[in-house]
Amino acid sequence: MKKAILSAALAIACLLTLGLAVDNGQGNASTSPINQTTVYMDHIIKQNNAFVVTYDEIQWYEGEAASVQFRQHEQDAEMTDAPDGYYIVNDDPQLHDLPIAADAEVFMQIYNRTGNAAEADIQWNEPITVDKFVSIMNSDDPFHLKNFPYHVTIKDGQIVKIVQQYIP
Repeated sequence: MKKAILSAALAIACLLTLGLAVDNGQGNASTSPINQTTVYMDHIIKQNNAFVVTYDEIQWYEGEAASVQFRQHEQDAEMTDAPDGYYIVNDDPQLHDLPIAADAEVFMQIYNRTGNAAEADIQWNEPITVDKFVSIMNSDDPFHLKNFPYHVTIKDGQIVKIVQQYIP
């Protein structure tokens, strides 16, 4: 009888331990995949109470990977390394649309904060609101933010994070 009780207790302990080992501590967190990509933003519109970005997906390379891509695409005998240490490839200029989550995180490196483009300076990963981002993206400012690449994080079919890529 003691063996049966001890065996049952041991079996229950093993099952509980296995259950805890499988639980990642995130409860019922979404299992949808998170995708990160780099894009050029074409424009942003308001549609069905959400901002929708039209973007062109690109490939961003840095360091030696940038130089490899540079040599493959440019084939310039005079230059063997990517200028400024980065290289952008855009083999497919097709545009795509995705909504921006209302609570998306936006981080800027450089933009016109004062209305005077000459005063734009670098402030690494400065957080701004989605509304502010849309406002400056859609402005007629000569310091065009559409010329910068953006690293975006996509989850559940919407953009949840935008990080401006600084380019020298």
